Amino acid sequence: MDVDVFVAAHQAQWARLEQLLGRGRRLTGEEADELVSLYQRTSTHLSLIQSSAPDPMLVGRLTQLVARARAAITGARRASWRDAARFFTAGFPAAVYRSRRWWIPTAVLSIAVGVLLGWWIAGNPEAQSVIAAPDDLRRLTQPGGEYETYYSSHPAASFAAKVWTNNAQAAAMCLVLGAFLGLPVLWILFLNMANLGVGIGLMASAGRLDVFLGLILPHGLLELTAVFVAAGMGLRLGWTVIDPGPRTRRAALAEQGRAALGMAIGLALILFVSGLIEGFVTPSGLPTWARIAIGVAAEAAFLVYVYVLGGRAARAGDVGDVEEADQTATLPTAA
Repeated sequence: MDVDVFVAAHQAQWARLEQLLGRGRRLTGEEADELVSLYQRTSTHLSLIQSSAPDPMLVGRLTQLVARARAAITGARRASWRDAARFFTAGFPAAVYRSRRWWIPTAVLSIAVGVLLGWWIAGNPEAQSVIAAPDDLRRLTQPGGEYETYYSSHPAASFAAKVWTNNAQAAAMCLVLGAFLGLPVLWILFLNMANLGVGIGLMASAGRLDVFLGLILPHGLLELTAVFVAAGMGLRLGWTVIDPGPRTRRAALAEQGRAALGMAIGLALILFVSGLIEGFVTPSGLPTWARIAIGVAAEAAFLVYVYVLGGRAARAGDVGDVEEADQTATLPTAA
C-alpha cells in the first residue's frame, strides 16, 4: 500500500470527521448520520493501515480520531450502583463458575500435595530436623505453642486486616502472573501448600493434628478456595496465551484479562470475609465444632453463590466481562 496515495484519497473524510467532532453544538440528524458513517469508514481505514502499512504517526492519529468518534456516538457512561449490583450478582459469580474446570482440579491437586507432604513430614524425623531444631519444634507444637497462639497474638481487628492484605496480594499475584504461561502461579501454589503440609506434618507428629485442623478449618476453607479460584483463573489466562481458541490472541487475552481484573475485586471481598473469620472466630473461645461449623457455612454459602447465581448468569451468556458497550471495538465495520 502506498501510504501517501491512501492519505490523499481519504484525507478529506478524516478532516470532515474532525470538523463534526469539533462542533460546539448538538448535531442535526443529518450530521449525526454522517458522523456515524465517517466513523465506520475511518475505523476501516485504521484497520487497513495497521495490517498493510503500519505508519506509527498515521496509526496514532487515526486511533485517536476513531476513539473520539466512538465516544461521541456511544456517549460517556458513568459507573453506577446498577453496575456494582450486576457485577456481584452476575459478572463475578459467572466468571468463577465458568473457570471451575480450572480451579476445582487446581484445588484437588494442591490439597493432595499438601496432605502428602504433611504425611511424609509426620513420619520422617529427618525431615523434621531439617525444618527446625528439636527445641524449636516443641515450641511450635506444644500446648500453648506458636501454632496455637499465632491467631491470638495481635488484636483481632488488626490481625484480620493483616491477613486480608496478605491473602489479597497472593490472589492478585496469581491473577496477574498467570499471563506468564501460568508458571509463577504454580510456584505460589506450591509455597502455600508447603506451608500447610509443614503444619500438618509437625502437629501430626506431636499427636495434635486435631488441634491444628480446629484452628485452620474455620477460615482456611474459604481462604484456600479463594486462592484456588485465583490460581485457576491465572492458569486459564496463561493457557490463553498458548491457545487463544477461535479468537485472535489479542481479543482472547483482553477478555480474560478483564475477567481476571473483576475477579480480583470479587475475591478481595471474599478474602475480607475469610480474614474476619480468622481474626475473630478462629482465636475465639467457641467450641471447636462451632468454629468449624462457621467455616463450613461460609464455604457452603460461597459455593451456592457461585453455582446458583453464577451458573444462571453463565447459562444466560455472561462471561464475567464488562458490558459490550464498555468494550473496545475489535472489528471495525465498513460503510
